[in-house]
Amino acid sequence: MNPNFITANGTAIAAELPCLLEEFLLAQKLLPRSVVVEHNGEAIAPSEFAHRTLRAGDRLEIVKIVAGG
Repeated sequence: MNPNFITANGTAIAAELPCLLEEFLLAQKLLPRSVVVEHNGEAIAPSEFAHRTLRAGDRLEIVKIVAGG
């Protein structure tokens, strides 16, 4: 199967699609609880990461949460 692409933060990333958002984040070495994600313009609650399916051509904006002060 040929990989498809998702655009994450403006960069095309190959992924085996369809897949769950949580699986995609883990494949990118991102802990799901350490990021905020917008999927095709919609903010996604972390509790939905394991249920949200990604497809070829989807757009993600991923922001890492950094603690500090």
